[in-house]
Amino acid sequence: MVRVKICGITDISSALAAAEAGADALGFVFAPSPRRITPSQACRICRELPPFITRVGVFVDAPLEEVRAVAEYCGLDAIQLHGSESPDYCRALGRRVIKAFRVGDEIDPVELSRYPADAILLDTFVAGQKGGTGQPFDWQLAAGLKLSRPLILAGGLTPENVGRAVAIVQPYGVDVSSGVEKDGQPGKKDPDKIRRFIAAAKGL
Repeated sequence: MVRVKICGITDISSALAAAEAGADALGFVFAPSPRRITPSQACRICRELPPFITRVGVFVDAPLEEVRAVAEYCGLDAIQLHGSESPDYCRALGRRVIKAFRVGDEIDPVELSRYPADAILLDTFVAGQKGGTGQPFDWQLAAGLKLSRPLILAGGLTPENVGRAVAIVQPYGVDVSSGVEKDGQPGKKDPDKIRRFIAAAKGL
């Protein structure tokens, strides 16, 4: 069954709603974003989560020591990198790494294979944005992609389209942020949308 990560969590009520709905992982954004959260806020939320929830920190071209320090402070289980971090950077972290790549008109499997990441995340390329675009890319580009690591699909997923996306790509996991938010309120999750998204993704 596909795993679901709810990203851009900014408050405890959204975190608990996602956990109760069956989310496998929650994402905390520590990069400039409407969904940015401080390490102290994330730490307070993480302490309230059930032990089976994977806690993921999202960073964009942050100094290595800063990422390590935040991960240790918050008790993060994995690091998601959304910038231009190098393979050596990923290797030096010494933690579980999800490396994000932005997809335009094509996917280069050779480029993906250069990274010593535990999972590869594919998001939509939008100039000037590093994630949270709210726009899907052509899922056929990822269909049948042969990778040695788990593939996580992101970019414009919603309760209405995630079932079709999973059927086409057959990913290890899906990642959603804006697709489960209250209309016009970045970072404010809608519990009903979360429930419907998870049910559709997992075919429940």
